[in-house]
Amino acid sequence: MIEPLTPNTQAILLLTAPLVAGRGETSCDLLSLGEYNKLTRILREKQKQPADLIGPGARDLLQFCAQPFGRERLDSLLARGFLLSEAVERWNARAIWVISRADSSYPRRLKSRLKEDAPPLLYGCGEIGLLEKGGLAVVGSRHVDDELISFTENVGRLTANSRRPVISGGAKGIDRAAMHGALLAEGDVTGVMADSLERAALARDNREPLMDGRLVLISPYDPAAGFNVGHAMQRNKVIYALADAGLVVTSDFEKGGTWTGAIEQLERFHFVPVFVRNGSNAGRGNSALIQHGGIPWPNPQNGTELADTLKTALKSIASEPKQQTLSFALREPPPTYANSSESTDHLVETDVRSKLSLSPAEELFSTVRGMIRRELAEARTQAEIISLLGLTKSQAKEWLAKLLKEGAIEKIKKSKPAQYQATIISERLL
Repeated sequence: MIEPLTPNTQAILLLTAPLVAGRGETSCDLLSLGEYNKLTRILREKQKQPADLIGPGARDLLQFCAQPFGRERLDSLLARGFLLSEAVERWNARAIWVISRADSSYPRRLKSRLKEDAPPLLYGCGEIGLLEKGGLAVVGSRHVDDELISFTENVGRLTANSRRPVISGGAKGIDRAAMHGALLAEGDVTGVMADSLERAALARDNREPLMDGRLVLISPYDPAAGFNVGHAMQRNKVIYALADAGLVVTSDFEKGGTWTGAIEQLERFHFVPVFVRNGSNAGRGNSALIQHGGIPWPNPQNGTELADTLKTALKSIASEPKQQTLSFALREPPPTYANSSESTDHLVETDVRSKLSLSPAEELFSTVRGMIRRELAEARTQAEIISLLGLTKSQAKEWLAKLLKEGAIEKIKKSKPAQYQATIISERLL
């Protein structure tokens, strides 16, 4: 049975989703991810949430929110109630559910790791609880030979035998081979689709594992959406963010979604340890990823060895100072629709003070500095950093000044408001 949409999710669908019953195109000027994030900040100022835009008193709230977007645009989007009802009817007929960042059932890893980059909506089919179980993200190229398909299916089988889920992208080639191997071994699988979720939800091969609760298929994009290169590239961060570790089976050199997603993890996000298939036939792309910090895959021979491999890698990553970061939950307005365990910012416990004899203030700065630099991989204003990380104005001002003095970031825009961006230095120094 599909749970009814929450009022918050209804509002977010109206503002950001195409609501196309089929493969047609929408003519509406939908809010982009950046615009939606801006809207949530405005709502937070008024102690409101998305549902208030379609509830009693919405007129005055819309007037307050209208300036950055235009009142006519917001009114047009929120008036699409009939289209929403048609879309929901179509999704329900295909057993597709929808959740938003405002729902308690939204995966905690996505909110805590991706923050405002987390998709506002997730469409899905199957057991939603699998999204909280972590697992091994297996990624690779679409066009591969039978030998690599066999290798990858075996990885899926061993992952299932280790009682870990497989997380992959649902595309042909490596993705489907990993998922197929795990399902054959009665394991759990999460497929993060970049397109055609409707078709995958109805596919005969997926029917039994979906009904048995061993498979969940999700997508940040409309269930009827066709293939889009940008979507395929962007969903990689969702795959890694849901996982405990990643494995790159094969990658092109300096091109393609597999390469981009792996480099993003190795050099910017550091969500999980990233293994890379190694050996004489691994290819130039795989060899380069190892040089960028990927871990050579030790080719475990059974489920126990695979589980031990992942445990060792996770312990190793956890012991590195660069992984000791300040963890902030995404703050959707208001905190009543976030899980209580996520609504309080907290420090990850470390032994930095005992090892380096830091003062509490120095310890806090050493912990948060890497996260600030990663957020400043693209230019942001002080206000954006405050919003993204939940800092006070004085904290942000002090820490940005310290990072400027160290040369870890630079001010790239002299006019107000100033913007800051990370300088190109080794992340290992942080």
